[in-house]
Amino acid sequence: MTIGKSPESDHSRSSTADTASGAGAPDGTPSIGRTLAQARQAAGLTVDEVSAATRVRVPIVHAVEEDDFSRCGGAFYARGHLRALARAVGADGEALVARYDAIHGTDPVELSPVAALDAKRMKADRGRPNWTGAMLVAIVAVIVLIGYNLFAGKSGGTVTGSASAPLPSTASSAPASVQPPAPAPSVAPIAAAPADKVTVKLVADGGTSWVSAMDGTGKSLFQNNLDSGADQTFTDPKQIKLVIGNAAAVHLYVNGKDLGPAGKDGQVVHLTYTPGDPQAG
Repeated sequence: MTIGKSPESDHSRSSTADTASGAGAPDGTPSIGRTLAQARQAAGLTVDEVSAATRVRVPIVHAVEEDDFSRCGGAFYARGHLRALARAVGADGEALVARYDAIHGTDPVELSPVAALDAKRMKADRGRPNWTGAMLVAIVAVIVLIGYNLFAGKSGGTVTGSASAPLPSTASSAPASVQPPAPAPSVAPIAAAPADKVTVKLVADGGTSWVSAMDGTGKSLFQNNLDSGADQTFTDPKQIKLVIGNAAAVHLYVNGKDLGPAGKDGQVVHLTYTPGDPQAG
């Protein structure tokens, strides 16, 4: 299928080709921006077409092809833009990210969710009310009250002379002494999550984060910023793979379980979840 190109788009392509001349490696390898520009031209795409396919704004595409990453909004957003642009033009995004990290002296942070999950479970167990103990105390109180009433009733049959004070009533006292326990709060924010599938819900509740999600076949499900207050839910029979920037801003719910924040402030995490209990892939 041939995509029609307007004169403005052709002008954008030629302009980028002329300006994407960032310094390459000492061995003659083109710079990161020049590599993307050459791949885009080889794919027959304009900057406008790449911008529409990746949702990366045209000025940022131009800036990246000129090796200017200051408009990306930070290191983890720059990595996300590099992966998105490389995927659109058929380049190796991971190789470009590795070169970016080598040049700028930053490395993405991997976070294993296993330790955080164990700590979350321990905290939930400690905070759960002990309803068994409360029920035992209530039952003992009822037995003691009934025994007292029976004993007092037998003793009252032999008393003569002045009338004694009325005995406490079992019917009226028992309800006041025994209160039925309130139901335990539910810890599953995702009701009836399918047991044969993996269900992941992301909620941005601490700021904006860049999120990439892929299903078990490697198909991209979502790749964009997740603004504060927004949420996304993904379901797949095999697995869900996530890359989350600014991990502290994203709250994770996996297979009906609350895992808390995806990581720390400013971290970029890579996570994989499968059906059943959450675990690192």
